[in-house]
Amino acid sequence: MKLYCIPGFGVDEKIFGRLKLNADLHFINWLDPLPKETLKDYAARMASSIDDAFPVLLGISFGGMIAQEIAKLRRVRRIILISSVKSRSELPKHLRITGRLRLDKLFPVKKIPENEKAFSLANKRLGAFSGDEQKMANSYRRSANLNYVNWSFDKILNWKNTECPEGTIHIHGNKDRIFSIKNIRPTHLIENGTHMMVWNRADEISTIINEELEKLETQKRR
Repeated sequence: MKLYCIPGFGVDEKIFGRLKLNADLHFINWLDPLPKETLKDYAARMASSIDDAFPVLLGISFGGMIAQEIAKLRRVRRIILISSVKSRSELPKHLRITGRLRLDKLFPVKKIPENEKAFSLANKRLGAFSGDEQKMANSYRRSANLNYVNWSFDKILNWKNTECPEGTIHIHGNKDRIFSIKNIRPTHLIENGTHMMVWNRADEISTIINEELEKLETQKRR
């Protein structure tokens, strides 16, 4: 089975590196947004590399939101979300308010902070505690494309989705400080899982995904 993988905000396929999945992984990495590009048009460009008629999509965080946008444009067999949200109502309240007030437009990111304190606070929220986790997160921050960063912030804060495809698999941690579990009803809960759990709880997540993929294969054979 092919599994089309969309990484989280600002990261690439390396974030999937610790998963051990019984599938042929195809990575859909981020594109540089075009001027005034809509989320719909961006999702269509992201989907252009998918060559399956009925694909299975795996999305982390913002990647999960993009996976759901792709599902609005074409049929998908299944969506698997990790550390993501399924609708605007699952976004934390402060993010919804920020989007409603258009604060991201009033105060766009003009420079990625390059200091230990800023990185330390960001890593704490992310759940990146070990040395290798922090090193990975910091390297992505230093290489961030500001055009992509500001475009993505706007699309996350103003996401209007109200429902997701039936059968969506949602794996979430109850210690996620980016997308709080407070408003989220996942299909699979990872105890003490943070927003970084795809990396530091990869074995548990791999087991869940492999079990779900086996169910899909069993359905296909019937």
